[in-house]
Amino acid sequence: MRKGIKWIIALVGAAIFVLLLRCFAFTSYYIPSKGMESSLLCGDRILVNKWSYGLRAPLLSQFPYQRWKEQVVERGDIVVFNNPANPSTVIDKKEVFITRCIGLPGDTLIVDSVFTQSPINLSALYDHNYFFYYPIDKEEVLDSLINRFAINTEVVIDIDSVYQVRTLPWEVYHQLELNMEGERWIHPFTPGVPTCIRPLVIPAKGQTLKVYPWNRTLLMNTILLHEGHQAEVKNDTLFVDGLPTTEFTFTKNYYWTVSNNSINLSDSRLFGFLPHDHLIGKAEYIWFSKTPNTGIFEGYRWERFFNKIQ
Repeated sequence: MRKGIKWIIALVGAAIFVLLLRCFAFTSYYIPSKGMESSLLCGDRILVNKWSYGLRAPLLSQFPYQRWKEQVVERGDIVVFNNPANPSTVIDKKEVFITRCIGLPGDTLIVDSVFTQSPINLSALYDHNYFFYYPIDKEEVLDSLINRFAINTEVVIDIDSVYQVRTLPWEVYHQLELNMEGERWIHPFTPGVPTCIRPLVIPAKGQTLKVYPWNRTLLMNTILLHEGHQAEVKNDTLFVDGLPTTEFTFTKNYYWTVSNNSINLSDSRLFGFLPHDHLIGKAEYIWFSKTPNTGIFEGYRWERFFNKIQ
């Protein structure tokens, strides 16, 4: 009888330990799709470190949001989070997604006008100088001017089949302008860029962003879902709490994520900015991997067991 009670106590204790571990340290998720190939394969089971960005308090339906030992996300991290587009007010009841973070709060991205392509992160490429765009067919002329005046310039960024972006000090830009004989074809990367490309700033806590035609709907959804204000677009104007708005100051940090597999749209192209309070943790290890729809004794990917996720 005593032996049976000891077994029961041991099993209950083990169950409580696993529950606490799942709530306050690591949790496991199954990868059901090909969206993160080749980092993660369909059939992988991963361990997610809940302390990577600070432990988010559980039971958000009962208690207010709180995060202990908050940490920043690093570019390139594969992050696990709750779906920001889900209108539910209880964060931890939303679907769980996994993608790679490429944009941090305050970063500037180059995006196309309909957000269908994976963006280029200007802030990640260069932390100094200014960005200028120009037609591709002017590349040789620009190189000639740069060589003539012995100007040091950064690498060209290809953005589409028509335009390119280059970084230059502001004074160098003015020097080039003076030698273009009145024909101005190099321009600062500002809201006046061609309609095929746009600069998109990711909101940071306390940062005020201007409203433009290409970010208007994205900002509206972010303000409505995550900033606690009523927001709508009427007659090409963003209204916040019933008032026309040309700029808005954000109260949270946000991120931009992309899938490894570009055909998978379960990333920021679908749900927009990812708020920090939706983060669950960083995907750290693959602890189990098996090809889906295989027999009990086959399909195991033994070489992936306990691999660190890159």
